[in-house]
Amino acid sequence: MSKRRGLGKGLQALIPVAEEVPRGQEGMLEIDIDAIKPAQRQARQLFDQDKLDGLADSIKEHGVIQPVLVRKLADGGYELIAGERRWRACKSLGLKTIAAFVKDCPDLEAAAASLIENIQREDLNPLEEASAYRQLMEEFALTQEEVSGRVGKSRPLVANTLRLLGLPAEIKELIYAGKISAGHARALLVINDARQQIAVAEKIAEQQLSVRQAEKIAREALEGKKASVSRQAPAQDLLKAEERLKKFLNTRVKVKESRGGGGKLEIGFSNQDDLKRILGLVIRGRKE
Repeated sequence: MSKRRGLGKGLQALIPVAEEVPRGQEGMLEIDIDAIKPAQRQARQLFDQDKLDGLADSIKEHGVIQPVLVRKLADGGYELIAGERRWRACKSLGLKTIAAFVKDCPDLEAAAASLIENIQREDLNPLEEASAYRQLMEEFALTQEEVSGRVGKSRPLVANTLRLLGLPAEIKELIYAGKISAGHARALLVINDARQQIAVAEKIAEQQLSVRQAEKIAREALEGKKASVSRQAPAQDLLKAEERLKKFLNTRVKVKESRGGGGKLEIGFSNQDDLKRILGLVIRGRKE
């Protein structure tokens, strides 16, 4: 009986695709982009259109720097193992082919590679990440400790992320909408009553509280105290300024107020080309 292969630590350890790809059946090819299907076990459920557009712009200028990883299917097509964002961006550009490594990969290794690539390389929604952890555990009979070793996260973090799947649907909607973060959601786990959890979550989202403030009011709710925070809801002029900047820069913008009337401005960008575009807008005050 052959020894069962371990899943390895990280995508490259799981499925080496650079040095070990031989010539012939396995190797790098230019593949018909329509012959490729997304991975059946895709952890990511939501794809940020702004990021995809930024990636498409980069590919249009520089090409696909890193090929996608696929495996052959029985019907003659291919299944993506890693690189769905690159594949989607190329499709949006109307490209007919894409550079791909073809790997003869069993079902279990292909599924694990797809999940691990998303967890390690992508900015997954916390609920998507939790679902990916659970799927790794269920599909491959891994413990939380083993999952933490595979994805490079601590076991307590994996455990608490998995617990997010048990939160009420109302709170999950706030997470998907980006109104509360994984840190906010984990703070709610100390509360046992679902209605209390929802009420605190809505307060966090409405007042845009920090994770530390969320932990404080969650503890107070657990102790039966009236939750209180020193910070009031952000002024309407700050919200308007944030919305105007979002529209002008066409990217994620966050205005955070500090004591004394100051604050900080956070501007998101998807890649280096997007950063140059934003800098052009900020410095010159015009679109490139």
